[in-house]
Amino acid sequence: MPQDHEEFMRVALEEAVKARTEGNLGVGSVLVCDGRIVGKGRGLAQTSGDPTAHAEVAAMREARVALGRSDLAGCTLYTTYEPCVMCCGVAMLHRVSTLVLGARLHPYGTRPTTNWGSYTVERLMKLASWEDKMAVVTGVLEEQCRRTLRSTPVT
Repeated sequence: MPQDHEEFMRVALEEAVKARTEGNLGVGSVLVCDGRIVGKGRGLAQTSGDPTAHAEVAAMREARVALGRSDLAGCTLYTTYEPCVMCCGVAMLHRVSTLVLGARLHPYGTRPTTNWGSYTVERLMKLASWEDKMAVVTGVLEEQCRRTLRSTPVT
């Protein structure tokens, strides 16, 4: 596993810890272009009242401002937890080239009432005929990401 993946995932983990400390789900993301972080995000949905305030979307929003463009081709999105359908869709729409994730959605689910069925980012990408447009790297610092998520209080 490339050292850079671990380095950038550690920054995403820092964002996840901030989110958890603030009373949100412990999910963090960073967006990297040309070897530098251009966007950071953490889950804020619980405390902001905005159901779309997910870590991945926040990182992509910040990156779009920093880069002055909406096309994120050539960029890599790091996230501590497998992105939901919305976040993966936003990454595809804005042409993120690589998605690097820590912990998988299953079997962790964010709430006991959440049933994601057989969802994975790969299945969504296949459904959208996107398999050859965004590379997916899994399991980067998986245990640390899992621990951060597990220590999040369920609300």
